[in-house]
Amino acid sequence: MSLSTILFVDDEIGFVETMSKRLTKRDFTIIPAHSGEEALEQLEKHRGIEVVLLDVKMPGMDGIETLGKIKSKYPLAEVIMLTGHATVESAIDGMKLGAFDYLMKPCDMDQLVGKVTEAASKKKRHEDKIIEARMKEITSRRP
Repeated sequence: MSLSTILFVDDEIGFVETMSKRLTKRDFTIIPAHSGEEALEQLEKHRGIEVVLLDVKMPGMDGIETLGKIKSKYPLAEVIMLTGHATVESAIDGMKLGAFDYLMKPCDMDQLVGKVTEAASKKKRHEDKIIEARMKEITSRRP
């Protein structure tokens, strides 16, 4: 059984393939995407995605714009921003838009696995709270 399902978004196809193999060996399910547009399509198709690994610098819709669209349509999805060109400004912009965290490429695999695990746990806790609130609402309606 998979630890969690990750949408891996980066325009560098070789990087996605290599990291996907490494993460799959650690029991994660990986759904690749190579653009912001494709990321949004995959989120629509695969409702079980828990964590998005999202490159900041991509042609077309960049990571910050993609993050904004993800968080507006899928607010519970946890997004970890990845970049080889970190700037304080892009990190701040990403965090303001709701990114879970921000990592430099190439990132240490243990650190990445730890962040993905934390992010997936956070999403699960939020979903559990929503279910609990709905259950309370339903049971409070009974006469």
